Amino acid sequence: MTVTAHTLEYRTENGLTLQSTLYLPTQAVSGLSGVLVAPEWWGVSEHVKNAAKRLAEQGYAALAMDLYGDARLTDDAAQANEWMTAVLSDPAALPERTRLGFEALAARPEVNPHRIGAIGFCFGGKVVLDMARRGDDLKAVTSFHGLLSAAAPAQEGFIKGELLIEHAGKDVLVSDADVAAFRQEMDAAKVRYHIDVFPEAKHGFTNPQATRNGEKNGVDLAYNEADAEQAWQNMLDLLERNL
Repeated sequence: MTVTAHTLEYRTENGLTLQSTLYLPTQAVSGLSGVLVAPEWWGVSEHVKNAAKRLAEQGYAALAMDLYGDARLTDDAAQANEWMTAVLSDPAALPERTRLGFEALAARPEVNPHRIGAIGFCFGGKVVLDMARRGDDLKAVTSFHGLLSAAAPAQEGFIKGELLIEHAGKDVLVSDADVAAFRQEMDAAKVRYHIDVFPEAKHGFTNPQATRNGEKNGVDLAYNEADAEQAWQNMLDLLERNL
């Protein structure tokens, strides 16, 4: 299926311009399920755009969300950490920016606003899980090698959709204790969720540039093609069940 790409610009209350990219099936008319795609800490990379494009090829309307403003992108870990830390330090920033992304996608004439899900990678995995924790109307959420901790634990009745965690068994950023704590949080809130563990995978395993980025920055990252494709199929199955 061929797809088209469209830049969607929207602004925060303080005037920051967010430049997200919407991917649609070429023949899209109306009634499509939508998927928000939240990026790694690098920004909206080719990996994230390709994920949105692949979703559009499956018949979804997919929005690769700019969370930093002006579509900022880097492959330098120190810069990425600075941007991520800045946005996390303002408790209102990500809720506003993700809400604007949700509204921009839901407002498109091609999209059914009642059938929207979200996926995220690494930092973006935390972003979409926190959207679900806040009660955003997401029917399905997938976190790929994402951070699992929450500022405030999920409350029963807030999470509206099914959650899927695609976890790297050798992820140096997400410990076994983090996974156990997440299970306890979800069980206490009576959430529908599933965790897949890829025993040999490392942080960033879905990103073809992960190994290079890890070597460049001295971080233990690695791409794993087989696990990446299985995790992708698991996510597609989740979307098929819920959207």
